Amino acid sequence: MNARVLETLKRSAAVPSMPQVVLRFLEIMQDPDFDYADLVKVLSADAGTVSEVLRLANSALFGVRHKVVSTHQALTLLGPKRTRSLLLGRYLVDSMTQKQVAGLDMSYFWRRSLTSSVIASNFAGCVLPRQRDEAFIGSLLSKIGIPILAEALPKSYGPIVKKYAPHGAPITPDEELAAVEVTHAQVSAMVLSHWTLPDSVSQAVNLHQSENPGEGDVPTVARILNASDQVARMLCEVPEADDDIARTCVHATNFVGVDPSILVQLLPTIESDIEELADALRIDVIASSVYALVAKVVQDKLSVPTE
Repeated sequence: MNARVLETLKRSAAVPSMPQVVLRFLEIMQDPDFDYADLVKVLSADAGTVSEVLRLANSALFGVRHKVVSTHQALTLLGPKRTRSLLLGRYLVDSMTQKQVAGLDMSYFWRRSLTSSVIASNFAGCVLPRQRDEAFIGSLLSKIGIPILAEALPKSYGPIVKKYAPHGAPITPDEELAAVEVTHAQVSAMVLSHWTLPDSVSQAVNLHQSENPGEGDVPTVARILNASDQVARMLCEVPEADDDIARTCVHATNFVGVDPSILVQLLPTIESDIEELADALRIDVIASSVYALVAKVVQDKLSVPTE
């Protein structure tokens, strides 16, 4: 890892800034014994953030039966970790969509990130339930280093960022290190650490490109991020061969240690989950009909029964 390059990137305009109220919210959550009332107080101090929290709480994503009208009620419904994830995602999307990153299709970038985060949350629910929110936010933001590198170092990283597209070749750590001396995983982890997310999240993001991250909770989350992106990439580029679909799903589920039936159950409904999350984060995504098709292929090829 090149600390000098990371420090230069951290100080560059390419790294999105967070509102002070969100940063303060994150700082409070670093204390394992934080006072719930302090979180409500911080959020309530900024009218814009209050509006966002209430909008998120009342979104279709959570299907509330009665309108949420107070910050305390919203925080109770969402929970601190989910509120943190949604606020970070919302402000990050707002910041990134204002940028024009040469060579990168941001619509594809966000659809793949959203798809990966939904899959990661479901994978984590099977193998590491207590880290489900960490897997969600880690997956949503694990690729943020790509647009940052493309904006900050366009000449060196330009040829690499063009690969992050449907049917593009995988971006490898070796080629990133050769071009800019850091990987997008390292940059993503640096940014999350800079925003004071838990070390476990930034460490998992830092490891997520590795084929052998190790054992333990952090490496398990890293495996989840890796596996969910494998599936998300496939879903966002519509593979041509059924065998490729089956091979990708088997490799991803084996890597994270879940049964392929999990994907069969998830894929037919994942489109609605993505649309609701996109609406909550105010991201425009193009509808896709590939999810149910992939589920059918996985079921047929792997002989996975559905419930």
